[in-house]
Amino acid sequence: MRKLVSGLFYSLDGVAEAPDQWQFAFDDEMGAALSRTIESTDAVMMGRVTFTDWAGYWPNVTEGEDLDFANWINNAPKYVASTTLTDVSAWQNSTLLGSDLAAEVARLKAGEGKDIAVTGSIGLVRSLVEQDLLDVLELYIHPVVAGGGRKKLFADDASLKKLQLVDSYATSSGVVAATYHPVR
Repeated sequence: MRKLVSGLFYSLDGVAEAPDQWQFAFDDEMGAALSRTIESTDAVMMGRVTFTDWAGYWPNVTEGEDLDFANWINNAPKYVASTTLTDVSAWQNSTLLGSDLAAEVARLKAGEGKDIAVTGSIGLVRSLVEQDLLDVLELYIHPVVAGGGRKKLFADDASLKKLQLVDSYATSSGVVAATYHPVR
């Protein structure tokens, strides 16, 4: 059965939004970890905000250092979880999921293929954890306090969810890569 895997850049104060505004370094170890994720997944799930932002960017990348990722994500099946979008055809290989997220995730996990990456999409990741649908949470914890005005991964009133640390290591820039599985 396929797994649903999310990898997020994360600050010490719990911020996951807009890492481009507070991420001070992207080292080779983080690049290798993201490459492993790409190699182990063949589909992407994202929420409305990430889909809207990325659909306007990634299809237009035709050269440069981001070309490999652009080719991968543009060609991968993309599943969009949204209750407000009605059309996702602007970005090739995109499918709008139905309103029953748990049923859609069960259907996708039961299908053939590699794991499914959940990219960006803080609200979606939060919902997947809340509903016990996410199988792997990878956090790249940067030694920085991002400060207010940005979304945290988990709201202050989030329900108690137990996770098990299954792997961790520090990168050369001081980022701690931590992989968690839910305790079910």
